[in-house]
Amino acid sequence: MTNAADVAGTDTGRPADRAGPMPIFQTDILVPIAIAISSLLAGAVYTWFVGEDVNWDWQNYHEYNVWAVLTDRYGIDALPPGFQTYFNPTVYFPVYYLRHLLPLPYGLMIIGAVHGLNLLLIYFLIRVLLREVATTSAIGASILIAAVGPMTLSEVGTSFSDILTALPVIAGCILILSADGSRPGRYALAGLLIGAAVGLKLTNAVYALGAAAAVLAAGRPLLATLCLGLGGATGALATGGAWGLMLWREMGNPIFPLFNAVFQSPEVMPMNIMDWQFMPKGYLDALAYPFYWLIGDNRSSEYPFRDARFAVAALLILAGIGRTIVSRVTIVTQRDVQFLLFFIVSYAAWLAVFAIQRYAVVLELLCAPLIVLMMVRCFASPPVSSAAGALSLRMNGAIAATALLIALWSQPGDWFRRPWSNPYNPVIPRELHQAADYLVIDKPLAYIAPRLPSQSRFFQLADIGVPVMPGGVFDRRIRAALKSPLPGGIWELHTRGKPVREHLLERYGLRIDPSRPCVEIEGAWLGTEIEACPLAARDK
Repeated sequence: MTNAADVAGTDTGRPADRAGPMPIFQTDILVPIAIAISSLLAGAVYTWFVGEDVNWDWQNYHEYNVWAVLTDRYGIDALPPGFQTYFNPTVYFPVYYLRHLLPLPYGLMIIGAVHGLNLLLIYFLIRVLLREVATTSAIGASILIAAVGPMTLSEVGTSFSDILTALPVIAGCILILSADGSRPGRYALAGLLIGAAVGLKLTNAVYALGAAAAVLAAGRPLLATLCLGLGGATGALATGGAWGLMLWREMGNPIFPLFNAVFQSPEVMPMNIMDWQFMPKGYLDALAYPFYWLIGDNRSSEYPFRDARFAVAALLILAGIGRTIVSRVTIVTQRDVQFLLFFIVSYAAWLAVFAIQRYAVVLELLCAPLIVLMMVRCFASPPVSSAAGALSLRMNGAIAATALLIALWSQPGDWFRRPWSNPYNPVIPRELHQAADYLVIDKPLAYIAPRLPSQSRFFQLADIGVPVMPGGVFDRRIRAALKSPLPGGIWELHTRGKPVREHLLERYGLRIDPSRPCVEIEGAWLGTEIEACPLAARDK
């Protein structure tokens, strides 16, 4: 069987895919600088255009967890955001500081600009994959497809970490593909970056699996795997080790409250917390997911979106397999195989463990160079290697047209924003100006905690994932606080319009005080209100 890279060898007589280590910066420095500036501006301008981020997770734990670290709340409150209280907050510090230290909208525009740098990495990735064949059309198509990803766009300028940690993951992928089996330092650095992303957010572990699969197809797989593993462990410990050690010391589980069936912290039921609502119902259902997204079926996300890229990528991979079988010509290079392994293994792991669309931002971005790569490999005639040949005018036109159609078909998700003309800055009622104890019986409400008097205490009673264990540390903390209430009294917090779950209050001998009125605080989402009701002891 003939290999496309062998057909177009180099002057040295070596196959093109074996011609030596691939430099990452392969073109005039002005081009990547121009793309970097454009990416930064695109992210900043888009953030300004769509408004202030007030997503559910920001309301629930992104804001609170950082504030809790800075003000030493972990020994005072009891799970205000629920089980997310103990997620590693490190990755949320940049957006917290940018949001609070700079006037709106500039702080969030800066984080949006950083998010835009993912497009620069897509440029480098397509250059690594296609080398000299990476025409202006191929590069432009890759960047356009990446730029209009529904989840990518929905997270630009927000506190979500999926798009931020996509930067080290994609950079790690580039390093793996550019190492060519002869530069172990690149594998170690790739491991360091991807491991750091895992330490910051555990859901990135699926990309670590993809990276491990990719290095198995390297020129020296044993050395590459060893370097990747050492780098990965170092990166994960650097970003998540201290937090994990604290959790192990305080809770008996280094990733508390996750996988508690394994670690069995006494503060949580011995079970593994999993979100099953987005998971496929079987193998055929799993295979159909890319085509569900094509028609706007959002079964993997809370809110609507539409995306053609995964369906197009799947069809192109099948076309590549078909062309290889029919023509008996291997149309992909070793580097292509590594990239396909990275993508397919990561996708399969994501689908099997989460199937939550936000966690697939990296895959969404990687679809862009994958589509362009497979179009070149499948439809260029004769097969064009990554180091020789040229794309025809028709091929360039087909790539550009495909990118444009994907862009026009895409519909981004929406995690809720406020117009910059009406930023979130609620007025706290005078009844709540004194430090008080707050029993939280709804989510997401923890974001209001930093806006109430600093000596106040917050106790979540309604979380399903981590209910307060009778006699546990949180239960004892709540009962001790209620025996010595703060000057502002005891209040409950819930979203207006939702029923007050008084059975949660009964456990602590409390009820809504009918002699005093409830008060309202403007909610982060337009049209919502947080209701605070005074509590009194139940009649014995």
